[in-house]
Amino acid sequence: MKLIDTHTHLFSDKFAEDRHAAIQRAIDAGIERMYLPNICSDTTEAMNAAVAAFPEHCFAMIGLHPCHVDENYATELAHVRNELATGKYIAIGETGLDYHWDLTFKDQQHDALRQQIALAKEYKLPIVLHTRESFDDTYELIAEQNDDTLSGVFHCFSGTADEANKVAKLGGFYIGIGGVATFKKSNHAEVLPDVPINMIVLETDSPYLAPTPYRGKRNESAYLTHIAERVAEIKGVSLEELAQRTTENALKLYQSK
Repeated sequence: MKLIDTHTHLFSDKFAEDRHAAIQRAIDAGIERMYLPNICSDTTEAMNAAVAAFPEHCFAMIGLHPCHVDENYATELAHVRNELATGKYIAIGETGLDYHWDLTFKDQQHDALRQQIALAKEYKLPIVLHTRESFDDTYELIAEQNDDTLSGVFHCFSGTADEANKVAKLGGFYIGIGGVATFKKSNHAEVLPDVPINMIVLETDSPYLAPTPYRGKRNESAYLTHIAERVAEIKGVSLEELAQRTTENALKLYQSK
């Protein structure tokens, strides 16, 4: 059984002491690929170093996280453009909108997302969307520029059935399901049964949102198996089928890169 972690920040300082060991633990657990979404220019070097150390298992994205959009976001977006020219990235991300922490740069977040949507279309790369307390606005920006060149994933999806249906209507977009699916108060058990399995990809978002039984501790890609087990239970399919289908979805979305 093989799995793909479509969203993991293994380059985070949280892994400074055991990064290579954490990646190897994931490989040993059957996580054959780990997709690394960038945060900002400060994280690009560490991210690419992880990819260089495990080139058959780790794959990098490039983007500007909405929580790192500030008065210098134009410089950050120039960094994204320069990196894209190297041709070594599998997606634009992580981008999107975040209304949870600070709305000071809300307008700039919108502009940064619009520019990254344009880059995704220009380079024909999928886009990875952060939508914390901002699904409606993120969806609207994607929908207004959507066409047959745009694809991507609504990362860390914990929305309603109606929101899942909206994603489905976009065509070419997936929902990323992570550790929250294992939490007792999660709504995934009510929403996921009606979500087609061909729309689902799995993720850890490590080092954040560790699944049960590791909740409250540092998350890592090896724990993706616990998420897969829970999603398979909710969907009423075997773990093997869930692994196969979500792996196929991830490879299709990222064009087997």
